Amino acid sequence: MAFSERVSRLKSSLIREILAAAQRPQVMSFAGGLPAEAMLPKVEWAEMPVSMGQYGMSEGEPALREALAVEARALGVPCEASQVLVVSGSQQTLDLTAKLYIDKGTEILLEAPTYLAALQIFQLFGADCITVPLEADGPNLPELRARLEKHQPAFIYLIPTFQNPSAVRYSETKRDAVATLLDEFGVTLIEDEPYRELTFDGGSATPIVSRLKNASWIYTGTVSKTLLPGLRVGYLIASPDLFPHLLRLKQSADLHTNRVGQWQALQWIGTEKFQHHLSELRDFYRVRRDAFQSALVTHFSDLADWNVPQGGLFFWLTLKQPLDTRTLLKAALAADVAFMPGEPFFPEPDKNHGHLRLNFSHIDPARLDEGLKRLAAVVRQAQAAQAA
Repeated sequence: MAFSERVSRLKSSLIREILAAAQRPQVMSFAGGLPAEAMLPKVEWAEMPVSMGQYGMSEGEPALREALAVEARALGVPCEASQVLVVSGSQQTLDLTAKLYIDKGTEILLEAPTYLAALQIFQLFGADCITVPLEADGPNLPELRARLEKHQPAFIYLIPTFQNPSAVRYSETKRDAVATLLDEFGVTLIEDEPYRELTFDGGSATPIVSRLKNASWIYTGTVSKTLLPGLRVGYLIASPDLFPHLLRLKQSADLHTNRVGQWQALQWIGTEKFQHHLSELRDFYRVRRDAFQSALVTHFSDLADWNVPQGGLFFWLTLKQPLDTRTLLKAALAADVAFMPGEPFFPEPDKNHGHLRLNFSHIDPARLDEGLKRLAAVVRQAQAAQAA
């Protein structure tokens, strides 16, 4: 059977495989970036017009695009509703971006580590992934300049606010510096902000795209982390030179995003009840974050280093005695605990051992301590075997 050459580069998603393996009710899972089911808002459908069952505009519902543009302008993003495209989750933004820019061998620039599903799709299209290391407040700026001077990346993909997986939030200084560099070298920015609203310390920083003077850009977000991931409703906002191309790619992909989900999103975005929901969501996750931090101190202090996330859904642990954390999966699942190894978050996983991404939003608090205790035991056993 003759498949396309691209299929030879298609890798299965480790996170989806782990989530499938963790479906057993006894498994305590720290693996996926799942919102807490207790905080999924109750939604109403009775008022939805029958017309929402009909085909719609490729760009998205006009009222939703306008509402998203209003929200974006409040963050400093220079845009009109005509620059907003409603997509099937922000994952589709990455797919459209890959189709727009990437041929086999196209150089792109990424943080290391970075979002593994972005890596999956960029590598599927044949990208040559160049990385810049992340520090506690954003990318290493001398390294970023060196990469831009040496290479000509088609774009740079960044997650500046509570980065997945590292939970890093770029400082104002780093945001300004990144924008200045991208303007200087004329590199397109893809800025992904799924976790912006999940801030626990009240801190906020305007998007990097709002600081650009001349570089092209795509800004993308989603309602998956704040409303219902099952809606599969996200959005992209693009500089005017890019928008027409992205719209045509969207049309060829799926005609338009589901109107039922768009209608539901429109009932929330920009409303007081949405702000109230976000406030409750932040308080809820802050409590879970604090409980997770306490349990980590108990069970992992001698095993790993980490920073306490100021937002988002993840802790990023670096083992003091590195090992390939993918080798821990079998033992962890046998102990009824699931986690996400760190290696798949790097373009060259075999050169980046010793990290774990742990989700704190979804785990039942009553099972948290036992789950981390079991995971720590798996790590200790593996390290002892490695040292023997």
